[in-house]
Amino acid sequence: MKTILDKCGGLPLAIVNIASLLSSYNSANSRDMWERVCKSIGSQMESNPTLEGMRQIITLSYNHMPHHLKGCMMYLSSFPEDYVIDKTRLLYRWIAEGLITKKRGLTLLEVAEAYFDELISRNMILPANISYDGRVQACQVHDMMLEVMVSKSQEANFLTLLGGQSKGTSYDKIRRLSIHRDDRSPTVVKQGSKRERVAEVQRTRHGVEAMNLEHVRSLSMFQPQGHKLLDRLDKFPLLRVLDLEDCKAVEDRHMDIICRLFLLKFLSLQGTDITKVPSEIGDLEHLQILNVYNTHLTGLPDTVTSLEKLECLYISNKNKWDAVWRLPRGLKKMKALGMLDKVDLNDAQVAQEIGELSQLRELCIILTCSDDDSVLQELASALGRTYSLRWLSIVDHGGTKKLNFLLQLPSPPLLLRYLRISGMVDKLPDWIKSLTHLTQINFSATKLRIDQLLGVLCELPSLVDMVLWRYSYTDNELVARPEYRFPMLKKLSVVSDCDEHKVLKFEEGSMQMLEKLEYRFDNWEKRIIGIKNLKSLKEVILIGNMHNPALIRTVEKFKTENNSRAEGMQFNVTVRKD
Repeated sequence: MKTILDKCGGLPLAIVNIASLLSSYNSANSRDMWERVCKSIGSQMESNPTLEGMRQIITLSYNHMPHHLKGCMMYLSSFPEDYVIDKTRLLYRWIAEGLITKKRGLTLLEVAEAYFDELISRNMILPANISYDGRVQACQVHDMMLEVMVSKSQEANFLTLLGGQSKGTSYDKIRRLSIHRDDRSPTVVKQGSKRERVAEVQRTRHGVEAMNLEHVRSLSMFQPQGHKLLDRLDKFPLLRVLDLEDCKAVEDRHMDIICRLFLLKFLSLQGTDITKVPSEIGDLEHLQILNVYNTHLTGLPDTVTSLEKLECLYISNKNKWDAVWRLPRGLKKMKALGMLDKVDLNDAQVAQEIGELSQLRELCIILTCSDDDSVLQELASALGRTYSLRWLSIVDHGGTKKLNFLLQLPSPPLLLRYLRISGMVDKLPDWIKSLTHLTQINFSATKLRIDQLLGVLCELPSLVDMVLWRYSYTDNELVARPEYRFPMLKKLSVVSDCDEHKVLKFEEGSMQMLEKLEYRFDNWEKRIIGIKNLKSLKEVILIGNMHNPALIRTVEKFKTENNSRAEGMQFNVTVRKD
């Protein structure tokens, strides 16, 4: 072991990669493997711990990976340097590209997630945006790791890169194309004389114009200003993946062409400025992912129900938070649907059809007519049949109506991990106590007494993150008592806008696992009492007006509390402007 560490030159990335590689070999022959690894490293890192030596270590780790992971790693070269890659986006792109192998008893998404977790455990990718229940929401790639993957992918003609780390790009037999910058500007070539820079740009321009695009399976643009290839989308007949997230150059006119790319499996237009989707979207029979989140859309054509292979559907309007897509009839045809985000439900038949979506894992429903008993009764029945549901958000858009239909569920989705209830309800449903997998909960406008809330939630064995939003409770004081066990609660957010809420109090023995507290000071009388009783506290975020005397007093009080704590038991205090 010491010999191997010496050869790593003391460089953290090299040590981590070699350690991860060796940990994957735990058989009786592991000693032989260690010796082979030691010889493979050579003496370069030991005598000259340079960047080249680091590349050697990373390449060794890559070469020893299982074959099924190598394609997934090379695929990361599609993303720019320092880019935070959303996990769901990455997994579904892997699937659409055919990089995930089927396994008996598992869905492709579950296999893809296993691949992702293995790359994390091997330290080939870095976790980012980790939730309080330990789930990794995104990842990043170390700059040097990305450099090696770019080199590997170009050697194998796996991916063609324009901009970024591309070197000696070939435009022949392109299968995957990723654009990281605008190659039309001479300023993108930074080295050499002005004449050389202009000549390089001209070569790139002519090369792009001469590209043979008929074999391209994947096109990604990480260039907000777009690219001339946007106007040549009709030249990509075999395209499976089209990722134009945050590309402001995408216009409604491009949608007509996109809807004729009949082999598309993955389509992301998130963050673009499109205002409409043609009815021809229903012709994309292979589409699995449709992401039109944070656009200017206010709805989708009813033909979207023809997309029987669609698994994920994200839609929202960047300027109108209350703009939601009204679910059409025929939803039951979409048997593969696993995610429905921010949709309006006002039809009893559609509510009934939701119960027939056996693969549904995530559902966010906005009720605009929650006084319609037939809709609510059918929805209660449907939710009782969504056995795969992990994530549920129910929002009463009316504000004065009640969500008491939740009390009538014949059986709850027992696998729920996240639950949001926004709207008035007489009490918490009894079935919440049976949600043993629930890790996150969010309440707003429920207008319940604190004992009604905490008395039920405190027994949930897996709850780690609780958010009490505006008007979630009616009491003047929120008192955490020792009988409210909360065995796993690590994060509490109390962000109410109600003037009547004055005190947040922690009695001795309450919330012993709490690590993070978030609290809003929306009036000058608020107080936090008993912070000394939170022995596991690591971080406090206080939100409000910087001149609020109650907030100022609390900051000073917490400084005093911190000074009285032993080293290692102190907590960070952050003040955030409201």
